[in-house]
Amino acid sequence: MILIGFILIYLAIRKDYEPMLLLPIGFGAILANIPLSSAVGDGGFLTVLYNAGIATELFPILIFIGIGAMIDFTPMLKKPVMLFFGAAAQLGIFVAMLLAASTGAFDLREAAAIGIIGAADGPTSIYVGNLFAPDYIGPITVAAYSYMALVPIIQPPVIRLLTSKKERQIRMDSYLVSEGAVSKKVKIIFPIVVTLIAGIIAPESTSLIGALMFGNLIRECGVLNRLSQAAQNELSNIVTLLLGITIGSTMGGEAFLTWNTALILAIGLFAFIIDTAGGVLFAKLVNLFLKQKVNPMIGACGISAFPMSARIIQKMAQKEDPSNFILMPAIGANVAGQVGSIIAGAMVLALLG
Repeated sequence: MILIGFILIYLAIRKDYEPMLLLPIGFGAILANIPLSSAVGDGGFLTVLYNAGIATELFPILIFIGIGAMIDFTPMLKKPVMLFFGAAAQLGIFVAMLLAASTGAFDLREAAAIGIIGAADGPTSIYVGNLFAPDYIGPITVAAYSYMALVPIIQPPVIRLLTSKKERQIRMDSYLVSEGAVSKKVKIIFPIVVTLIAGIIAPESTSLIGALMFGNLIRECGVLNRLSQAAQNELSNIVTLLLGITIGSTMGGEAFLTWNTALILAIGLFAFIIDTAGGVLFAKLVNLFLKQKVNPMIGACGISAFPMSARIIQKMAQKEDPSNFILMPAIGANVAGQVGSIIAGAMVLALLG
C-alpha cells in the first residue's frame, strides 16, 4: 500500500494526473499504512478529519459550492438541447451498477455506489459511496478521480471507434451564432428554479444540487464577488486538500488489497467507456432528426469531467479540421453533464436510500 501511495504521487507529479487529488490521496495512503501510525485510529488527525468531513458528507458538499461558483451555465442556457447530452452520458452509471450487482461480490446498495463512478464526478461518488458502501470508499474515490484524470486517454479511442472522419469534421457554426445574451435575471433565477424542481422531485438531491446551485448563485448575483472568488479558490483548494488526504487514510492494506478492489477499478473503467459511447451514440441518433447536424463527438462531453472532456473534444475536432471550433457547444454539454450526474446520483439515492 505504501508503494501504491508512491505510484499515486508519481502520477500526480510526473504525469500531472489530477495532482490536487491524487497527491494528497497517495500521501494519505502512506500515512495510514505506516505500522503503528498515530495519524489513524483513536485520536489520529486523519480519523478525526474522516469523522468530521466524510462521515458527515460535509467535504463533498463544500466542494460542490466551489464547483458551482466556477461554472458558467451560459452555453447551456443558450442551447438547452445540450441537457439531453448530459443525460445520455449517464448511461454508464446504471450499466456499471447492474454489472457490479451481477458479480455477486456486492449487494445492491454497494453496486449502486460503484456505478456512480460512471458519473465522472468525484464529489458525487464520495457522497453516495459514503452512504451506501463505506467499506469501499477508498477504491471508489481512487477510481473516480483516476479515470477523470485519464479522460484524455480513455475517450478519444472510443470516439474514433464510433464515428467516421466525416462525422468528426461536422461544423457547428450555427450553434456558435449568438442568439442574444442570456440576461442576468435568467442567470440568477436558473439556480434557484433548478434547486426547487430537483428538490421537490428528488428530495435526496437537495444537498448536492443545492450546494452546486448556491455556489453558482454566488457567482451570478454580482454582489458577492469576494465570496465567489473565495469559493472558487480558497474554499475549493482547502477542502480538496483535506478531502484527498482523508480519503487516502481509508486505503488500509487489508481493506484495499482485495479482489473486490480490482473489480471496482475494472467496473469503473467500463463505466467511463459506456458513458462516452452512450453520449456519442445518442448524438448520432439525434442527427437522424436534425437538419443542422451536431458533431457527435460533443455527446461524449455529457460526462461530468468538466472542463477536461470539452477541451479534449475541441482538440480532436481541430485535428480533423484546424478551422473547426466546437468548444462552446462542447462546454454546454459538459456543464449539462455536471447537472446530470447529480440528478443521476439523486435517483440512485431515492430508489435505494
